[in-house]
This record gives sequence, structure tokens and C-alpha cells, in this order.
Amino acid sequence: MNAIISRRAMLVGSSAVVVSVSLPQQPLAQQRSVAPTDVSTFLALTPDNRLTIYYGKVDLGTGIRIAVRQMVADELDFAIDRVDLIEGDTDLTPDQGPTWGSLSLQVAGQRIRLAAATMRAALLEVAAQRLNAPVVQLRVADGRVSAPSGASLSWGELVGPGISELKVNDQARLKTPAEWRYVGKSLHRPEVPAKVFGTHDFSVNIRRPNMLHARIVFPPGIGAELQAVDEASVAGIPGVRVVRRNSFLAVLADKEWNAIRAMRAIRATWSDWQGLPDQAQLWQHVRGTAVARTDSAGKTGDAATAIAGAARKLQATYDFAIQSHASLGPSCAVAEFANGRMTVWSPSQAPHWLRREISGVCGLPESAIHVIYAEGSGCYGRNGHEDASAQAALLAQITGRPVRVQWMREDELRWDPKGPPTLMDLQAGLAADGSIAGWTSQWWLPKTTELAPIENLAATYAGIAQKAVLNPGNIHNNAVPSYGFANHEATLHRLDSTPFRPSWIRSPGRMQNSFAVECFMDECAAAAGADAVEYRLRHLRDARGAETLRAAVAKAGWQPRPIGGARGSGDVLRGRGVAYARYEARTYVSCVAEVEVNRRTGEIRVTRCVVGHDCGQIINPDGLINQIEGQVMQMVSRTLYEEVAFDRRNVTSVDWASYRVLKFPEAPAVETALIDRPEHIPWGAGEMAAIVVPPAVGNAVFDAAGIRLRSAPFTPAKVLRALSGA
Repeated sequence: MNAIISRRAMLVGSSAVVVSVSLPQQPLAQQRSVAPTDVSTFLALTPDNRLTIYYGKVDLGTGIRIAVRQMVADELDFAIDRVDLIEGDTDLTPDQGPTWGSLSLQVAGQRIRLAAATMRAALLEVAAQRLNAPVVQLRVADGRVSAPSGASLSWGELVGPGISELKVNDQARLKTPAEWRYVGKSLHRPEVPAKVFGTHDFSVNIRRPNMLHARIVFPPGIGAELQAVDEASVAGIPGVRVVRRNSFLAVLADKEWNAIRAMRAIRATWSDWQGLPDQAQLWQHVRGTAVARTDSAGKTGDAATAIAGAARKLQATYDFAIQSHASLGPSCAVAEFANGRMTVWSPSQAPHWLRREISGVCGLPESAIHVIYAEGSGCYGRNGHEDASAQAALLAQITGRPVRVQWMREDELRWDPKGPPTLMDLQAGLAADGSIAGWTSQWWLPKTTELAPIENLAATYAGIAQKAVLNPGNIHNNAVPSYGFANHEATLHRLDSTPFRPSWIRSPGRMQNSFAVECFMDECAAAAGADAVEYRLRHLRDARGAETLRAAVAKAGWQPRPIGGARGSGDVLRGRGVAYARYEARTYVSCVAEVEVNRRTGEIRVTRCVVGHDCGQIINPDGLINQIEGQVMQMVSRTLYEEVAFDRRNVTSVDWASYRVLKFPEAPAVETALIDRPEHIPWGAGEMAAIVVPPAVGNAVFDAAGIRLRSAPFTPAKVLRALSGA
């Protein structure tokens, strides 16, 4: 759009909704915010009977683009190939919050579904008048309404001011499973062909006229301050411009290679900062960090008394290392400042939040900032996308030209916010029959100051004031076991600080917490001499949870037997382990993992994972399987390999050799046991299966080799130490 117009005005002032959508490279019209109560906030019909969905979330590879279309097309009896979707554009889409927590379908998608049902009911009333037939006699197919007389009208021909002013009816009748045409079907994701053939536009592909390429010159230490810059050191590189604001230092050039050359050649003097803890003493540091407050994640009965009187007592300490998002492609964003208005093309999973961040960095009102979602490398939470976006915006404002900021590989691994370290102490008391009489746990994890964007590097080093926010995600969730213990207590020690900027990273907290809970559950089962599945079912009070667990073990071919003991001959030992959890109060997940442990090298190979999954209504089975498979791969990587290495100044694991991730030949076979409940709403699936993979792998290692690995990742060095009894 070239003119500044209001979508609301278009709706009210015309008999149909006409929306012109620019390509990602073109500036879009300024829009005021739209109300989540209005149908027209989410849906628009054109006279040629096309439907546009305005979706405030973004598709991070999770298949939302097709799933939301499926939901809306069914509610409106619309042909899905006539449904378009605009996502994550702050001028055009409502603020439905960041794309996180696996809420994209459960909350945002369900809201749009209700809007579609509301629109359908209202359009039928109009059609009844126009076609002179009762609503009950009308039939709808592919967005066209037919009367018994044979007369028909398209949805697009029925839109008028009355439809445009509709409010979303929270009680609107939704289609029943018997009426679905698309929901529950494995429809293909529309963007995949372009990705396969290399024609899909990612953020790295965006170019603007007269654009500068920028590289950020980061400090050698996290808290180091810039003292001097020798601009003459890059004077011989054509077209280079140096920008400095306090400790924010960047080099820009018309050609990207010249910006890279300048970044490597520029001489700058920084203060010496050595404020990070000794990595070898990380867990002592965590335990000794000042506690902001201590509270309870949940309490039932009297756990301390039950443990004191138990026939047998167990205790263990678990920890999960600091990890990076490790995005395969470094962060990239483009910004353009013209006529007092900032446009930013960003892979951010939180475009509306990013607009607020850029407002603070650039001193512009939010209404003067337009963020357009441009797909980037996977982030699984907040990685470097927002930082690169704010850096691009600041440089575009300073230079008056469009600026493309591209991080290098070492930038991404060093400067992305980290998944914080998690430390967990657990204790249980077993009754005479081996059942759990009491269970307590203590957790050391960073506090969450507020639900808001975390520290932005552009503001930090440019000396721009910003809120002091410590927001690693709602990381206390799943600290409470998913079982019906009569006596249980979970205590949270919320730490005042953490070594690196903490960020939510896929299944934040839930994965680490479930790792400790489910591995310790296995320790209790082993102590009781019980089969791992039977022991869990003995304590499980939720029928859906039990069904999910049984589904996975049945598909895995689980044969009951006590846990543990070396199995196999020669150097390779084989075993299988199981884990179960309910993600918060939503999706049920279980996993059976099969592993091989090489007792000569200490290497672990996960050969197979079978995941049981109940997320309620399944919108797109293939999309769900895709998400589960991706989570298994990433969690096997995080369980076996991934760990941020650092010295007293900064991160030292800055490439794929020093920050090890899963390789293609190491990928396990993945199978799924899906439980579809079409009578329920769809719960999330983007991070649920993640929480059961690490404990299932850990439990399988114990079953194979008789060693309990309580510190993730399970590196060969840790395995060899455990095998030697050290």
C-alpha cells in the first residue's frame, strides 16, 4: 500500500473488503491498532470471494500457516486455496502476543476460528434476506450460498457495513468433526515448495535501494567498555563508514564483503572486564547466587514427615547446562528510516514486542515503527533476531539509509541470550511396597521480573536507558511431578542474577525440570525393583495421561522388567528408558528412548524414540508429526552435546566444533503414537514432546550401562567417569 488508509474505513465505507498487500520489500501503510473483539480485525473478504486472515502470531516452521487456514476454511465452508494469510505485520495484524508457549492454535487460532464462525452466521442471515429463503434451507459450499430455488451468492457478495462491524461471538457455534472438510487432514504447508527449490524469501534475502551492509564490532568481554577507535585502520577499505555511539560500534559499507573486512580489521581499545564465574565452579556459583525470593511451586500433604517415616530414602542432585539457541543461520534484519517512519524486516517471533523495543532504542513513538515478519533461521525462543533488528534500526536512523545487519556465526553463538543453568535437588521416601510416600524438590533458577522483552544489546552498548528485565521464561513449570503423590512439595529459589542474559529457549524450564523429575522417578522405580512403566502407572491418577503412556510403550514394544544392569556384549551396551509428563495443564506426552552406550569411548547414540502425544484436537497430523520429530532431534542434541563454554570474559564456544550439535548420521528413528480428541480444542505441540526426551534418554542409559547421568549434556567424559565409578 502506498497510501495511508484505515482498514476499518475500508470495511465501513464499501460493500466489500478490499485489501492490497505489498510484497515484503515494499513499505506498507500505517495502521492503527485493531481491537481483538472485532471480526474484521482477523478476517476480510473481497468481492472476488477471496478470504484474508490477519494473524498476529508468526510461523516459525511450525505449520501454522496451513493449520489456521484449515480451521477458518472449515468454519466458513470456504475453499482453502482461496484463503490467504498475513502474519506478524504490526500495521496489519492484531497483537496476539509473541509466538511462544505453544499457544498459536490453542489461543490465537481459536480466536480466529470463533471470528470465522461469527462471520458465517451473520453472512447466512444476510443471504437469507437476499435469496428469500430461511437460513435452515440454505446450503454453503466453497464460499457460495445456495437457496432451494437454485439462486446463489458468494460470501464476498454478501459483505456490507453490518458484517464489517461484527463483534466476535465467544459462544459462536463451531463446526462438529462430522462437518469438517480440512481439519484433521494432512494438508501440505504452502511455503515448502519454495523452500525446497530455493526461491523462498528469508530475511537474509531482503534488499532495499541504496542499502548499506553492516557488521557489529562486539566487545571482547560482555561488560567491556569502548575506550578508543582507530578509524584510520579501515580507511583503505572502499566505502567503509564507522559508527560509534558509546560502546556500540559498527562498520558499514555498500558491499557486504567490505563490511566484513572492516569488522575484522578495525582497531578498537576496550576496557578489561572479567565478570563471569569460573565455568569449572558453575554449580557452586549457582548455589551461592543471591536469592531474590523463595516460594513454592506446589504443595500437597506433609512431604517432610512422610519422608522421615519412610522405609527407604533417596536423594539426588541434577543439573542442566547453559545452552544457546544455536540457530543454524545467524541473525539478520533490515531497517529503513524515511519520512519519520521506521520499517524493520525481522525474523522476530514477537513483532509487536519488537516494535516497543525499537521505540525505546530509537526514541520514536510506536506508531512510527512498522515491523514486518521476514522468516529467518529457527529461534525456539528469543535468540539474536531482536538484537540484530534493533541494531539495524539504530544504524538506519543514524545514517539515513536502509541498513542490513547480518551477524556472523561467532556473533550468534556468543551473543544470543542463553538458556540459563538449572540446578535441582530431589528427595523421596519409599513405602514398604516401594511406592512413593513423600517427595520434595528444590530448584535454583533465575527469577522472572516481568513478562516483557529482555535487555536489548543495541540499547545496552549505545548507553540507551531500558527496563531492567530478567525474563528467562516461566521456568518453574513442570517442577511439580505429573503424578498423584499424597505428599509432595516443590521449593523454588529464584536467583537474583544469572551469568548471561537469560532467555526462553524451547520448552523453557519445563524440559530441564522434567529431566530431573522423570529421571528421579526412574531412580525410585529402580530402588523398588519395579518395571519403569508399571511404576509410573501405579502413581498416575489421570486417565488421559495413562493412555498416552500406554500408547507409546505399546508402539515401542515395551516388555516389562526391572530397570538397570549392563546389556549387550563387547563395547556396546543397549537399553531403553521411558518418561511421561503433562506439559503444564495441557498436552500429555510420553517417550520411549532406545540407546547404545559405547563403554570404550563413552559415546551415547540414541537409536530410536517413540513419542506418545495427546494434544486434544489434531488440526494437521503431518504438521504435528513434523513438530514432534523436530523436537526429538533438537532435544537429543541438547541432551548429548550442547553446552556453552566460557571464560571469565565471554563465551568461547563460537563455532560448530566448540558448540557441538547433533549431526545428520546421528539422528534417531522417530515414531509417534498420536491420540486425536476431535471433541476438544487443539492444545499446543511446538514444545511439548521436548520435555520427555532428555529423561527418557537418561533413563535408557541407566538401563543399558547401570550408570545414572544426572548432569546434562551427557558428554563422553561424563560417561567414562561414571563407568569408572568416579
